Amino acid sequence: MNELTISLDPHRKTPLYEQIYGFIREEIRGGRIRAGERLPSARALSGYLSVSRSTVDLAYEQLVSEGYLESVPCKGYFVCEIEGLYRLDEKKEETKEDDAAEQTPFRYDFAVTGTAPGGFPQNSWKKISKEVLLDADDSLFQLGDAKGEHGLREAIRDYLHHARGVNCRTEQIIVGAGNDYLLMLLSVILGRGHKVAMENPTYISAYRCFAKLGYAMCTISMDEAGMRPAELEKSGVDLAYIMPSHQFPMGMVMPMKRRMQLLAWASRESGRYLIEDDYDSEFRYKGRPIPALQGNDTEGKVIYLGTFSRAIAPSIRISYMVLPKTLLPAYEENGRCFSATVSKTDQKILEEFMRSGAFERHLNRMRAQYKGKHDLLIRLLKEFGREYTVSGENAGVHVLVHLPRGLSEAEAVQRAKEDGVRVYGLERYCIGAATDPAQGGTVLLGYAGLSEEEIAEAAAILKKCWNA
Repeated sequence: MNELTISLDPHRKTPLYEQIYGFIREEIRGGRIRAGERLPSARALSGYLSVSRSTVDLAYEQLVSEGYLESVPCKGYFVCEIEGLYRLDEKKEETKEDDAAEQTPFRYDFAVTGTAPGGFPQNSWKKISKEVLLDADDSLFQLGDAKGEHGLREAIRDYLHHARGVNCRTEQIIVGAGNDYLLMLLSVILGRGHKVAMENPTYISAYRCFAKLGYAMCTISMDEAGMRPAELEKSGVDLAYIMPSHQFPMGMVMPMKRRMQLLAWASRESGRYLIEDDYDSEFRYKGRPIPALQGNDTEGKVIYLGTFSRAIAPSIRISYMVLPKTLLPAYEENGRCFSATVSKTDQKILEEFMRSGAFERHLNRMRAQYKGKHDLLIRLLKEFGREYTVSGENAGVHVLVHLPRGLSEAEAVQRAKEDGVRVYGLERYCIGAATDPAQGGTVLLGYAGLSEEEIAEAAAILKKCWNA
């Protein structure tokens, strides 16, 4: 094949590389470009379409990362066999179905997000809110610092230093309304043309966010320690998104040796960074919390992300990003023009909540509550039988249950659904083909949103329907 007649529209909001990628993907899916067929070289296609070669390279890299194309050294790009191929838009359709399913009245929902009913510190939050508004002057209602208010960033700096071992100055912290916003801001700071590696299985929301921002994506398999460094080195990426304190969804805690290997990878070339998502580090049930990877970074290679959504409530929507000092000039040049997305009032309330000691008391209360639910669920799962094993139980607010051979994820999820219990298959967090049903499957059980009584009742239902 020497030519691809693609109608590109430079006036569309969709980037040119994404238009090329979308056209080729649909041609492959529709069978108009068949498996084994060789595509034009990036140089030839860029010349034919009158676009830069890097634009075609990005499109081809995305198609390779999603399994539509195979790059054969010295020969070119060839179309892969796509039967059974994971399709991101189909996953979106599944998500829409899942959203519709949320309207189904499940008696029990082992959701992996959310917080305990009644867990929000309503009394102290209400008291501090009143005090903030009573003491407010006109400055509270003026446009604030684009990075977030200095007082809140100081409070976050102190908390991160003492609780997570993060070393940073106040000027390195940026406050934003959720991690999605911070990732979009980060894309402005770093610029386009990067390739991002994520663990597999992974946090699908972040994967989609990066893809929509125009980054070429790549997934790296994991062993018991986390992302494989050798595979990362061969991938050709310059950004790696990891969750070392509690990988989602697998629940593993990355050991120090692997952390040092990833830091070494980032240090070998300029422009490489590790994006550390420390989304629920507050909840750990075995041993002391492991300090953040950022605390071991001596060369400015870690971009640290954290949130208050898990610790306080999802609706708080206050997250933060700690930039390496080396990226501050890029922020000043490219990111400073974006105003803060969290109101000064909410920032002030959170600052006082942290400084008054209410946040620490709230965390201690929630740790105790979650540990009680965690211990109960682990004890009940042990009664399911030897064929069932549990992992990821040392931190966070969910566990993984590995099913017996012959019981697939889909069947386990469906049986539970028929009996009014919602559980979550691991497959929904995977980028790639599903596992062999004959080997059994894995489901996630989140326990934060259920009472201990509900956990016991739901576990009894699962034991009965899965062993039927």
